[in-house]
Amino acid sequence: MRDSPLIIIPCLNEAAHLPSLLAQLLRDSPDAPIVVADGGSSDRSRGIVAEVARDYPNVVLMDNPDRLQSAGVNRAVATYAGDRRWFVRVDAHCRYPESYVSRLVEAAARRDVVSVVVPMVTEGHGCFQIGCAAAQNSLLGTGGSAHRHIGRGQFVEHGHHALMAVDAFKRVGGYNEAMSHNEDAELDCRLATEGRIWLEPACAITYFPRRTPRALWRQYYGYGKGRAQTIVLHRLRPRLRQMAPLAVPIALLLAIFGAPLSPLFLVPLIGWAALCLGIGGAIAIRSRSLCSAAAGPAAMIMHLAWGCGYLIRRFGIRTNRVSQ
Repeated sequence: MRDSPLIIIPCLNEAAHLPSLLAQLLRDSPDAPIVVADGGSSDRSRGIVAEVARDYPNVVLMDNPDRLQSAGVNRAVATYAGDRRWFVRVDAHCRYPESYVSRLVEAAARRDVVSVVVPMVTEGHGCFQIGCAAAQNSLLGTGGSAHRHIGRGQFVEHGHHALMAVDAFKRVGGYNEAMSHNEDAELDCRLATEGRIWLEPACAITYFPRRTPRALWRQYYGYGKGRAQTIVLHRLRPRLRQMAPLAVPIALLLAIFGAPLSPLFLVPLIGWAALCLGIGGAIAIRSRSLCSAAAGPAAMIMHLAWGCGYLIRRFGIRTNRVSQ
């Protein structure tokens, strides 16, 4: 069984990040096969990978006709993993610490695990993205999820996917390709039957959030739908941090249909909006960044979109899957 892990990069229009990412991975793991699973990029992504592959034969451009990240990773594992013990999923739109892959392998060697996951912190550039980052780095946007903050190493139920055991991944059937969002948490429900999952803080990554309100809405609407799918599939009981956003679309409906009867029906919606905006203002004051005040509106979008996606998928009409 070969020691160097297979590295898989699901990709769609990531020309801005691929050159530096591939250079870093080649420095870290010069002998590891690196597969870029491209879902039909229309920018320079495919050309960039092809140029690098001419100098480094271990870099491979693989077509992902299904476009979903989950399908790309499944196809890459089935085609290129062979008898390797580990593979590493690397998302192109994140920033990684130096020696990322080797640190993951070392962490796995110290623990009897089937997966090493990592925490992530969010960084923004431009006012709205900075606000998104501030929200996603706070309790307002994460609900206290362990992998959304850098804390201590621990065994967890879920984290941002990084290194996984190839055999365990194959035994549980890989990612669920019927899911466009939350496929990672759903896989962890099955992967946990094969062994433990370790959260490694030394390998924390930096994530860049959506740049526009519309893109943020679409992302979190998908997250809500995906979480509902996971809960139904595995008959899970939602956590409090997952239940709280469900009250937001309900409060909105109460305001729309109840306000003509009594202004009291506006109270839940106004209270939630005031809380988000107030916390956003407090974050801006603490960070001395006016842009961070956008954390309030960003959190409002995340809560409402997540809640709508969850409720529609859980109790409403099934919609066709969409690419990420």
